[in-house]
Amino acid sequence: MSMETREFLSAARIDVGMMTAWIEAGWLGPHCKSEEFLDIDVARARLIRDLTDIGVNDEGIPVILNLVDQLHGLRRALHEVLSAVRAQPETRRSRVSRPDSPY
Repeated sequence: MSMETREFLSAARIDVGMMTAWIEAGWLGPHCKSEEFLDIDVARARLIRDLTDIGVNDEGIPVILNLVDQLHGLRRALHEVLSAVRAQPETRRSRVSRPDSPY
């Protein structure tokens, strides 16, 4: 679901200055530049706000965001692998799940 800037600012509990700075820093985006925001943008802005509130500096935030992005990418990839395994016939699935199987 997309939302306009005013709705985003309210949901993320940030102000325009923070939003602008975070977009310019590359911490929010790329679809944020279209002036329409998604729920994922709200979650990311809240994370950035929480990180700054606990004292993470401007150099640490992109490192943490990168790690979070990697984690989400790995979860997505694992989900795809699990879906592919589940789509296989039972005989093949049982071979994959055996610890001594090379496949």
